[in-house]
Amino acid sequence: MSERIGDSISELPAKSKGDVAHALAKAGLSLIPIAGGSAVELFQLLVQPPLEKRREEWMQAVGERLQQLEEHGLKLEDLQTNEQFVSAVMYVTQAAMRTHVVAKREALCNAILNVAVGQAPDETVQYLLLSFIDDLTEMHLRILKVFHQPTVPQGISMGGLSTVLEQAIPDLRNRRDVYDQLWKDLYARGLVNTEGLHFTMSGSGLASRRTTGLGEALLQFISAPNAL
Repeated sequence: MSERIGDSISELPAKSKGDVAHALAKAGLSLIPIAGGSAVELFQLLVQPPLEKRREEWMQAVGERLQQLEEHGLKLEDLQTNEQFVSAVMYVTQAAMRTHVVAKREALCNAILNVAVGQAPDETVQYLLLSFIDDLTEMHLRILKVFHQPTVPQGISMGGLSTVLEQAIPDLRNRRDVYDQLWKDLYARGLVNTEGLHFTMSGSGLASRRTTGLGEALLQFISAPNAL
């Protein structure tokens, strides 16, 4: 059964720049006089095409998680005739092939699982959220999670949201130019309800949720289904 599902998720997008570079390098090495043939063999031995490696890892991850859902009552054979699921798998697989970031691939996998168990939003919102996952970085998603349930640093009774952010994600401390842009991206997509991070507010204001309904839907969509 899992092999049939695996066949559904094995459809691949056009080759990535990495694979094109791999092919071009092989072609270039073939033109080198005398050493060309052995150079190509050495290249093939040492470097696995990135798309193939990612595909295998992705199929393994999705297959294992679907099997877990099967143990909780999901009928895998029903997914083969679920057009919404198949379309989501095709879209998400292309996105997964474009990133090496584990957290993003986990988010994409969870999105598929939520579609499989019927815990996804309606199709319009679903594809909107999938495009967000594809476009946004892991840090965008981390920031969104922070402001879904903000934690005010101890001893702070007034300040800006940047104080909450820098405390929650130390990697962003003293990097205002970076996190301001990340926040703008979230705000432009309607995922947070506050335009800037530097307005002075009370402690209760700092602790208030900043995610919009769409932002909350995204966080739920990239979280493991309730069945898991």
